[in-house]
Amino acid sequence: MNAPRPSSLLIGRPTMDTLIRDVGSLRPLIHRTSGQTHGAITRLASPGDLGEMLKPFVFVDLFDNGGRAFRGFGLHPHSGIATLTYMAEGSTRYEDTNGARGLLTAGGVEWMRAGHGVWHGGGAGAPGPARGFQLWVALPPHLELGPSVSLYQGADDVPVAGSARVLLGSHGGVSSAIEPPSEINYLAVRLAGGERWRYVPPVGHKVLWIAVGKGAVRTPDRVGRGELATFAPGEGAVEFVAEADSEFMLGSAVPHPHDLVLGYYSVHTSAEALAQGERRIREIRAELARQGRL
Repeated sequence: MNAPRPSSLLIGRPTMDTLIRDVGSLRPLIHRTSGQTHGAITRLASPGDLGEMLKPFVFVDLFDNGGRAFRGFGLHPHSGIATLTYMAEGSTRYEDTNGARGLLTAGGVEWMRAGHGVWHGGGAGAPGPARGFQLWVALPPHLELGPSVSLYQGADDVPVAGSARVLLGSHGGVSSAIEPPSEINYLAVRLAGGERWRYVPPVGHKVLWIAVGKGAVRTPDRVGRGELATFAPGEGAVEFVAEADSEFMLGSAVPHPHDLVLGYYSVHTSAEALAQGERRIREIRAELARQGRL
């Protein structure tokens, strides 16, 4: 009887040529993009393009200030989605209309399940390089108009399984404390040059993608810094070899079976739900204006 495959596998380091030649994937890449860059932000996926292919993942931003001054994001609204901001390097300040305020440092996570409506924002943290990703996740109907929930985790609160930090879901025998809105894994993976890593998705996780924030990996096709690559639908395992010290985000999930009905800052499953979410956003805006915060 064959032993079950581990969810990840670290191997010794023969030559890079050998590793790259031998790496294989049961799921080929079917799409890749470098997105659109505006200042420190590279938009790799949005609800109007790759969101339909990747849902429940509907929006992915890479932000990297390159060590330059960065003003951050002012208060802005969301409804119908959850956002997860992960800091790979540096720090950023955060606040939200649930009353939270603080500093998110490297390895930390901001989780915001917007539900029926919330406003949040982020400002510059400590001087120096700041790099990370922001993800939007579509919510199912029973959560899209529910209460907003915010959760902030420091680096020590995020579980680690080998080379992966488990931001959402479960991997390698550990689970995130954040309750995901659907069957999702979202990992931050860090590999040394020449290191090899294997990911076996859970049953039903037919959606799979990576976005590279540093370095480059082969799978066996090369995916470099600032690229998002999507794998063919299926449940097959994938393997990665790092060309140099590399960091990437990996998302896998059961497909979101609902429509994406888009507002400017919101994604819902119906026009009626979107109207309710936008009405709540306007109510919060009026209160923020009354407080002099806008």
